[in-house]
Amino acid sequence: KIESRVADKALERSNADLLIKLINNAESIDEAISIAALGTMYKRTGLHFDPRLEKMSNTIKYFEKNEALSFTTPGAKRTHKLIIGDNYDALQNLLIQYKGGIDVIYIDPPYGKDSMGEFADTNYDNAITRDNLLSMLYPRLILAKQLLTEEGVIFCSLDDKNQAYVKCLMDEIFGERNFINNFMWLHGKGKKDSWSRTLQQYTLTYAKNKNSLGEWVDKSYTNYDFTNPDNDPKGKWFSGSLSFSETRSNPLHPNYYTIVSPTGVKWTRQWQVTKEEMDSLIENGDISWGDPQKMDGVPRQKIRPCEIDIIPNNIITDKGTTKSAQDDLDKIGLSVHFDYPKPVELIKHLISITNKAKDIVILDFFAGSGTTGHAVLDLNAEDGGSRSYILCQMNEQSETTREGIAYDVTSKRLKRIMTGECYDGSKDFEWIKKNKPYGDNLDVYEIKMVADNAQEAGQTPFDLI
Repeated sequence: KIESRVADKALERSNADLLIKLINNAESIDEAISIAALGTMYKRTGLHFDPRLEKMSNTIKYFEKNEALSFTTPGAKRTHKLIIGDNYDALQNLLIQYKGGIDVIYIDPPYGKDSMGEFADTNYDNAITRDNLLSMLYPRLILAKQLLTEEGVIFCSLDDKNQAYVKCLMDEIFGERNFINNFMWLHGKGKKDSWSRTLQQYTLTYAKNKNSLGEWVDKSYTNYDFTNPDNDPKGKWFSGSLSFSETRSNPLHPNYYTIVSPTGVKWTRQWQVTKEEMDSLIENGDISWGDPQKMDGVPRQKIRPCEIDIIPNNIITDKGTTKSAQDDLDKIGLSVHFDYPKPVELIKHLISITNKAKDIVILDFFAGSGTTGHAVLDLNAEDGGSRSYILCQMNEQSETTREGIAYDVTSKRLKRIMTGECYDGSKDFEWIKKNKPYGDNLDVYEIKMVADNAQEAGQTPFDLI
């Protein structure tokens, strides 16, 4: 990485040689990452932030299985993992077994003040400012990149305020050439200020090595029925959303303009395509104007069968909302409020468009309520796949999660949807009435620590680990 920065003329040769010398003499991977970071704070992209590095310690972190939370189901062949603890330590330990072995990573990192609980208090003085967000993500993304296969992909969900800054950071770590897309998810719930309502969140997407990446496809239309109510000479089609409603449209948005139907009806609102793209769709006869006799319905785009396997555009609609995500938790009997929770359908969609095999490994090291695990299980149930997931989650405590989110929400969600009952044997939640448990096994680990110089018999690092 340092050599590439010299080639880009972002780092002087003499400084690079000094950094390399320091890295080669580092006593741990922590030190090496911290030293390397010194050469990447001033970015050619213009991004600069004041780094706050991870605190060093003389302890070794390792996984210890939590037998009380782990479980098996009869006849299950797949085993998934939930790791409870700091994801920095989790990622370092995962490198032992999974370096170059993770196919897809999805993360939805915390980016609000106080949203990281005790961990922020320990490492970042309990204030997730933008500098702290970038400082926190930097070493974790460095480790995540090492975990990915050469064909691997990482998705990172962010809000309006932070996506541009994190994109600069990810450009530096993964390389701008490996940027794939910045998907815009229309989540159906907006934060309103005096002049607009934010209706979208973003998902930055990068490949480990874009040259090794297979073809991506958007299969979101495969379950629709194609008809031809207007006798279109091009053949059958179905209508896809093309605009926001009038009440949701933003008059200041560049895609806010007027189009006119063949019968003279004017439609003024915010569209999902530019004016030039809209003119092309109209000229090519790819707009449905509603009733063929009246031609005055809300304009929608005609999607044709030949367009099913296409590289996905960057707008994701009809893949759940923040409300549906919260409803999912309520149905599982876990009525804990999350800010902008992600729905199962969204994560399923992101995993699916990578067009990867059905036996891949998916990692989420900001697992939250466990939506990624739920999505993987649901995909397997749909197509007979054998995907496995690894989730990492800090056990932050709050008024609604007195024992910690990993104990009170993440593990309980996985237990309920996989076995049909909670750890106490209760089955009094709505989800089980309409769904069949997914099955499979779950190994739950917690991160323990031991001093690297412990000498007592039976208590040395090797003894304990």
